[in-house]
Amino acid sequence: MNEVEIIIKSIKDFFTSSMLKIALVPLIVTMIILYMLFFTAADYGISSLQEIAQASQNGQEIVIDENAPFYFIWFTYLIVFLFKYSFTSWIAGFLFYTVGTVIILQASVVLSIIVIGFLTPMILRILHKRYYSHLVLHEYGTIPLSIWFLLKSLFMMVFLFIILIPVYFVPILNVLAFSLPFYYFFHKLLNFDVSSTILSKEQFKIIYKAEGNNFRLRTLFLYFISMIPFATLFTAVYYIIYLGHAYFIKLDELSKIDIKKELAI
Repeated sequence: MNEVEIIIKSIKDFFTSSMLKIALVPLIVTMIILYMLFFTAADYGISSLQEIAQASQNGQEIVIDENAPFYFIWFTYLIVFLFKYSFTSWIAGFLFYTVGTVIILQASVVLSIIVIGFLTPMILRILHKRYYSHLVLHEYGTIPLSIWFLLKSLFMMVFLFIILIPVYFVPILNVLAFSLPFYYFFHKLLNFDVSSTILSKEQFKIIYKAEGNNFRLRTLFLYFISMIPFATLFTAVYYIIYLGHAYFIKLDELSKIDIKKELAI
């Protein structure tokens, strides 16, 4: 089965009633979380920072609420510094709105990927029963391992954000710099969720060693889809279906090779 056939087959599976019902879960959960975060940020967020930026430009004294979150206090001082000088003011204004929009969109991607991780076994069980019931699954994923992998991936994403800070001020390159940490998290978590539900560690190592670049291209393709504003809220289930088919096909090929070896012996 070539890549186009896998994509088309995955689309057909996505539009089945069972998958569409599952697709509602990340949509609803992510929307609720984003809704809560929006109103939390609104208390110390957009309007306050706009007032601070205006006051800074006018040379007025800035008074910060002592009960405000530490990140808001830190960000306020950064805004004051940037808007104090005319040279950095236009850069700060551009970054404020551009970065804010990117962060909101990417936050929806991160949240959707985390939520869909809990639904991955259910989605892959449906695919396994429908197409690949002849394959024996040797899942190596456990709850502690999944939590550890999620935390490790989040840490690496934040670490990449920090070391790439100087690039954020370079036009065009800043778009890539913002996307790289998110793609890292996106690729790592999706690959782990799907592979750990289908394969053993040994099977994963064999398949990924031979097909690693192909799976990176697949997750890159899915990441481009996720860049459509809020698309991941609706399509996260498709990501699991698509990667699931790819891993099931490779597991099937690996199983046939093992059978031939046993027959040869």
